[in-house]
Amino acid sequence: MRKLVLASTSPYRSQLLQQLQLPFVTAAPFFKEELQQGVAPELLVKHLSYHKAFSLRERFPDALIIGSDQVFVDPRGRIHGKPHTQEKAVEQLTAMAGNCHRFYTGICVYDSFSGEAVTDHATFQVTLRKLGPEQIRSYVRRENPVDCAGAFKIEGLGIALMEKMEGDDFHSLVGLPLIKLCDILEKFGVELL
Repeated sequence: MRKLVLASTSPYRSQLLQQLQLPFVTAAPFFKEELQQGVAPELLVKHLSYHKAFSLRERFPDALIIGSDQVFVDPRGRIHGKPHTQEKAVEQLTAMAGNCHRFYTGICVYDSFSGEAVTDHATFQVTLRKLGPEQIRSYVRRENPVDCAGAFKIEGLGIALMEKMEGDDFHSLVGLPLIKLCDILEKFGVELL
């Protein structure tokens, strides 16, 4: 089997990829993410995912490299990523509370030997409950979701923030659209079952 590389240091993506029971290694991509407000979010996440995977081609010259990235779009159409600080996490959740937001998660598998790449994206929509300032601060203190787009960990206490969730693949909300990834890996000849 071809070597699989996850172009990410995210523990959440690594945990998700482990579900497929395939051996893989992780590596930090040599790519700086930049959110461009004028770009359609589905194109942006595909672009970011591709460049994360592509950035590791020389380090892993004969591998299938998996890149993924996520953003969300607020009701005004602005694109957001990770808050990086607790203060910004509180700001993000305060603005999100009581509203519906669409998350876009890009996926790319790059064959570093052939140069072939397949990219796709998944969407997932969440509606947050109306939340008070103390509820938001308490949540941020307890889970410290500064490394998550949307400032919540849906696989943890973040589920308590939700009023409604809609989408085809719950995993995409965590950061790696496994259903799409399975389809792409099969195109590269990876037998999952």
